[in-house]
Amino acid sequence: MSWIRFEQVSLTFPGAALPAVSQCSCEIAAGKLVVILGPSGCGKTTLLKMVNRLYEPTAGTIYLDKQDIRQIPATTLRQQIGYVMQQSGLFPHMTVAQNVAVVPKLLGWKRPQIQARIDELLTLVELPPKEYRQRYPAQLSGGQQQRVGLARALAGNPQVMLMDEPFGAIDAITRSTLQDEILRLQSQLQKTILFVSHDVEEALRLADYLLIMQRGAIVQYDTPFNVLTRPANAFVADLLGVEDCMRLLSLLRVETVMTSLANASVQTETLSKLPTVQPQEDLRQALSGMLKTGSSQLVVMGKGSGNADRPVPLGLITLKQIQEVAKGQLSVPF
Repeated sequence: MSWIRFEQVSLTFPGAALPAVSQCSCEIAAGKLVVILGPSGCGKTTLLKMVNRLYEPTAGTIYLDKQDIRQIPATTLRQQIGYVMQQSGLFPHMTVAQNVAVVPKLLGWKRPQIQARIDELLTLVELPPKEYRQRYPAQLSGGQQQRVGLARALAGNPQVMLMDEPFGAIDAITRSTLQDEILRLQSQLQKTILFVSHDVEEALRLADYLLIMQRGAIVQYDTPFNVLTRPANAFVADLLGVEDCMRLLSLLRVETVMTSLANASVQTETLSKLPTVQPQEDLRQALSGMLKTGSSQLVVMGKGSGNADRPVPLGLITLKQIQEVAKGQLSVPF
């Protein structure tokens, strides 16, 4: 597992009056998805591209697993880092299989290993190999192209992934689907990911940590919950819209707020008549369920302590509890 550390990193482009990136310091923990968020021109992509040496800093040092990246040949470094950009960047004259195979070929993998890896990754990103292997990028939708781009970035099994607004040019429905895909893959693969975005909702949905930039500098680096509840300054508060309590609700899982059945005074007969929610769903989804059903409480259904596959009641969540969270009157673990 790899981690990244920035130490007083700056970059001033030739002829520029001000630095594009200014004295940035932070540490990206191994296996975490960090979203770099900020307005256009704040230095997000510039900071990202310095990690794989597409740009070289004019001051400071970037470390990958305790090694100064300037001590690693650029080609070798880039082969160790997956890179996904806004436009998929697929080679139009190559098939899907050939695109995915680019890095493994550069790494000198044997043909059987490469072919197995292609099938493995296309299956992972839910593009059945038999159907998609021989297609060309022009024969794919935008969302499918991005899935292939993601598979190609994963092909060499890098521990670090750089993602530069990968879903910025895709329609909202496909974008949401691909965000789900990233969360699913990250839960399985646990890569160290730097993800550039200008979309606050996307950032809050994906990030383990938010790295917020303004005019080339890092102004806050913390969990989404901490940034929303304790913004570093007025700029961060305005950027995230911290007055929007619905955003806060989307960050908290039902299981963190629910009352266990042992502490809930409710009869079994009543439980069977109530709408249900899963413990991993967020409070925003729970509230939506209450509004749709007209019920002021939901039964939380999930896996019990036994081996049974059938979900069992775990607890209750009420409208009053959600209201208290939104008003800051209920303390919850996070």
